[in-house]
Amino acid sequence: MRLHIPRTVAAAALATVLLAASACGGDSGGPSSSSEGGKVTLRFTWWGSDTRTKLTQQAIDAYQKDHPDVTIKGEFGEWSGYWDKLATTVAANNAPDIIQMDEKYLREYADRGALLDLKKADGLDTGKFEPDTLAAGEFDGGLYGLNAGINSFAVIANPAVFKAAGVAIPDDTTWTWDDYARISAEISSKLNGKAWGTGTLGQNEASLNLWARQNGESLWTKDGKLGVSQDKATSFFQYVLKLRDAKALPSAEAVSQDLNAALDQSMMATGKLAMSLIWSNQLLAMDKASGQQMKLLRIPSTDGKAADNGSYYKGSMFWSISSRSKQQKAAAEFVNYLANASAAGNILLAERGVPPNTEIRTAVASKLQPADATSAKFIQDIGKELGEPSPAPPVGGGQAEKIVQRYTTEVLFGRQSPDKAAKAMLDEISGELK
Repeated sequence: MRLHIPRTVAAAALATVLLAASACGGDSGGPSSSSEGGKVTLRFTWWGSDTRTKLTQQAIDAYQKDHPDVTIKGEFGEWSGYWDKLATTVAANNAPDIIQMDEKYLREYADRGALLDLKKADGLDTGKFEPDTLAAGEFDGGLYGLNAGINSFAVIANPAVFKAAGVAIPDDTTWTWDDYARISAEISSKLNGKAWGTGTLGQNEASLNLWARQNGESLWTKDGKLGVSQDKATSFFQYVLKLRDAKALPSAEAVSQDLNAALDQSMMATGKLAMSLIWSNQLLAMDKASGQQMKLLRIPSTDGKAADNGSYYKGSMFWSISSRSKQQKAAAEFVNYLANASAAGNILLAERGVPPNTEIRTAVASKLQPADATSAKFIQDIGKELGEPSPAPPVGGGQAEKIVQRYTTEVLFGRQSPDKAAKAMLDEISGELK
């Protein structure tokens, strides 16, 4: 059960360069954009696929056509090198004006004064955003990231594997974790090694966070601390073992290998799993990788009530503006275009997730690819069931994913008991927090 998120940058390296950045002071230092004779040049950085880059450049071209005095220089790359490069440019006081930001590092940069509080941005309108979609980028009284696309954690199901096993896809409005384990074990038994019902829950920190939220806690607190108790983390690992012992998931070796597999080689994409956990905006990528039309299901709950399953609107990514930009108004106007202009919406569609602007979301609905349309409908269907957004990770919290993965495999291999793994995991995560 694997969420395809590339490796994060090392925390120590990030902290070092950001500390250097904070030493440069708030808004002082060299310019990150230029202005001459009324003309403005903005630098805009993002990560993503060739498709994202192509669509983003089309949006830039459309904006520049209507704003001939503005030149926008795109700086893009793969996730694996993106954060090293961004941290280096911030430390050199040469950050891009507009930054595509991830939740993992939003507080990292904001806490060191590298990001503009968008509540103070001149030319940015957030009136068409639902409060919860705005709250995903808010903390400490400021708005440091404007939601660029909304999604929610979900179960992804492969109907073909369910059909091969002769098992009906469950009613996701009433199912529990006991149902999830039972159905997964039944599929594994009937397919007898050809496929399994599920993988492990511990492929990332999001599954631990949802588990905690269902039990009255949260992985992170609003004041930037670790919020999950050892008791709840232990019960999480006990459930992982329950799936293993029921033969609902593959061997520990197979799970461990799957954590590092490319998306198109993952067990979900190759038809070896009936279910996995995924962010809803990744449905299109999974459909393409698998050649199958997958289905999104709500996360199970402890009591069979969908409103109690801990789900929330998450920003798939954010638009941020450098606090050191010399062209903050022009940068805010371009971010406003990306977020609110129908021209941009009709180009970008749901490439970065379901549009958080409710009017744009409605306007582009008929133009979405089938998988994106399915994601948008899923977001719409679960809207009334969602809780408050989960707090952004604190400084150092970006390392939680790899730590959760490692201790999950320790439990699956039987090298650590759930209680000892829970304590060691939480101690290690706490040690990463700054």
